Amino acid sequence: MASDGARKQFWKRSTSKVPGSIQHVYGAQHPPFDPLLHGTLLKSTPKVPTTPVKAKRVSTFQEFESNTSDAWDAGEDDDELLAMAAESLNTEVVMETAHRVLRNHRQRQGQPAPPQPPVHEQEPKLVAEPPVAELPAAPSGDLRLVKSVSESHTACPAASASDAIPLQRSQSLPHSATVALGGTSDPITLGGSARSNREASRLDKFKQLLAGPNTDLEELRKLSWSGIPKPVRPITWKLLSGYLPANVDRRPATLKRKQKEYFAFIEHYYDSRNDEAHQDTYRQIHIDIPRMSPETLILQPKVTEIFERILFIWAIRHPASGYVQGINDLVTPFFVVFICEHIEEEDVDRVDVASVPAEVLRNIEADTYWCMSKLLDGIQDNYTFAQPGIQLKVKMLEELVSRIDEQVHGHLEQHEVRYLQFAFRWMNNLLMREVPLHCTVRLWDTYQSEPEGFSHFHLYVCAAFLVRWRKEILEERDFQELLLFLQNLPTAHWNDEDISLLLAEAYRLKFAFADAPNHYKK
Repeated sequence: MASDGARKQFWKRSTSKVPGSIQHVYGAQHPPFDPLLHGTLLKSTPKVPTTPVKAKRVSTFQEFESNTSDAWDAGEDDDELLAMAAESLNTEVVMETAHRVLRNHRQRQGQPAPPQPPVHEQEPKLVAEPPVAELPAAPSGDLRLVKSVSESHTACPAASASDAIPLQRSQSLPHSATVALGGTSDPITLGGSARSNREASRLDKFKQLLAGPNTDLEELRKLSWSGIPKPVRPITWKLLSGYLPANVDRRPATLKRKQKEYFAFIEHYYDSRNDEAHQDTYRQIHIDIPRMSPETLILQPKVTEIFERILFIWAIRHPASGYVQGINDLVTPFFVVFICEHIEEEDVDRVDVASVPAEVLRNIEADTYWCMSKLLDGIQDNYTFAQPGIQLKVKMLEELVSRIDEQVHGHLEQHEVRYLQFAFRWMNNLLMREVPLHCTVRLWDTYQSEPEGFSHFHLYVCAAFLVRWRKEILEERDFQELLLFLQNLPTAHWNDEDISLLLAEAYRLKFAFADAPNHYKK
């Protein structure tokens, strides 16, 4: 009985390292391990008892543990790191322990330990070169629940030592974490050779697909979803918008016929811009164009004239809606993409349109008009009387956000912020006023490749865009500050990678909700 009692005490005294004990499962239905939320698990290793019987039992378990082939590492480095994440330790203690962890890791790998520099010189190395094997695996599901690499138990000491701040959750995997998960410690090298090779490979795929006698539009859409290389973007946009036919032999005749038709409209309608029936429309167009961006391009006289003609002709030929503020912004991406085919300047703001031949400009103007018309055909109810399409989409956005992030939705309701006050412009201008122009072009690559991208998929992009600022929204405690933030979001430095993450989250939302019955209703 005594031995049985001792055996029961042995298992009662055992920690989570005992094989066969009940373990917390962290998978698709469980969040990653958080030392701050599971502080009770971060107990230090029990001291060795002084009684002979218990000491013998501890020694026996150690022997059992060392002889078990399927047991995990018996080292205490992870426990020390997790304990440090939950306790407030000074910098010297944290760095000393971190160095010891690295030394033990190098010894297990058979590598000599380099001399330790001072703390302020060692910190960047700890952050830049974490052991790849100890990085947490990022779940492939909801990106909003992914914890950044800096929050893992291997990087906690270095982060807490250098930043002296508590652990925080990250909404999505940051760019630096993506580099670390790739197994390289040099992001510059990754961003150089790997990216250039990937872009060259993608460009070759586009060229091969476009070189055939009949372009497979379905395959072209799949390839374009992740972005279109700049050299083939003009022809790809014209194909995906339905402006050009898939058959290569028919394209020259179609271009010539469409361009001739557009300039026939100019000759027939444009002189009526000063008539009493149309002068209000033309005056509003003339006022709105200088407000567009990029200003250095739009304010060039030739560009202003081109935009005035395009918008006036479209308004005359679509009397059900006419011209509505917001349509003017939809001209810019097409014009910029098509003119970049004939210039070498990378920065659109520095383009001198006067240097482009007049015949080329005429063709660009006609192509822009027809592609914009194709886009507006799918969202024209956004611009008819009272703009019912936008009203409906804003209401759908509100219902969708209430399903995917009830806390953000409740916070906006609590401070009496109405979705129409900030999301109307998102729908009216297709987020063009919220992100830089080059990001809009990347966004439209995917919209062109999505079925009903501008009318349907845009809703999920707006939902992902709103939830993207979850942390900042919840920090605002005032109606005015909330509205000012939502109307002036800090996206000035966004790039294509930010748009790609946004689109990935939007696709996840669409996949989860688009085919669910009554997913807009509570």
